[in-house]
Amino acid sequence: MSLLLTAAALLVWPHVRSIRRLRPQGKREIVVPPYIWLAAVATATYLAAGVGGLVAAAVLAITTRRIRKQRKKDKAQREAAEALSSGLGGVIDELRAGAHPAHAAEGAAEDTPAPAKEVLRAVAVASRLGGDVERTLRELEQPLLGTAVEQLARAWRVSARHGVALADVLDATRRDLDQRAAFARQVHARMAGPRASAAVLAVLPVVGVLLGELSGAGPVHVLTATVAGQVLLATGAVFVAAGVWWTQRITEVRP
Repeated sequence: MSLLLTAAALLVWPHVRSIRRLRPQGKREIVVPPYIWLAAVATATYLAAGVGGLVAAAVLAITTRRIRKQRKKDKAQREAAEALSSGLGGVIDELRAGAHPAHAAEGAAEDTPAPAKEVLRAVAVASRLGGDVERTLRELEQPLLGTAVEQLARAWRVSARHGVALADVLDATRRDLDQRAAFARQVHARMAGPRASAAVLAVLPVVGVLLGELSGAGPVHVLTATVAGQVLLATGAVFVAAGVWWTQRITEVRP
């Protein structure tokens, strides 16, 4: 009888696709909040490896997230600096063709991606209204282009105070940005070896634990079922995270 009831329940059980189809257009996907996944993973880790495993997993997860975030930010900075350099090339061409700085910056901003677009637009607006371009650039909040915007502001000040041709000063600034970007790319490529070596060294403790399990030493039981193992597991994760983070800090390249 139980088998018949189970079969009948499976036959009349509603399908997920049908439930989604009956929902409104914008609410057909089931969205699980991130903290639910976090709580589930934390609970599973605690049940499998205890408090030490939970601490180790938290330390490694936070370190990995920060490293990925920093690498993404560094990449965005390099791309933004290269975009600003390309935009300055368009401004220089327009200036040498006899265009007004406002028109030159506005025209170059149309073909330049953000956040370099906002910098050139600020220059265009300040120049068109007769404002202080240097002050506008210094007050502009661009975290990805802080150094480049500062260079651009100094170039504008040199041109305004000493009468140097604006196109020549901007050309020198653009060449400096290009050299910085080329140097950053070169160093980033050369640091690939040390970063790979650091990654291999970070994985070696896991390989050692696996080899110990294969040889019958039972390191997983010691790490998850004893107080000393829990302490060693958390301490080892902290040391691994510190080593990986320090390697990231000394091998990162910023334009």
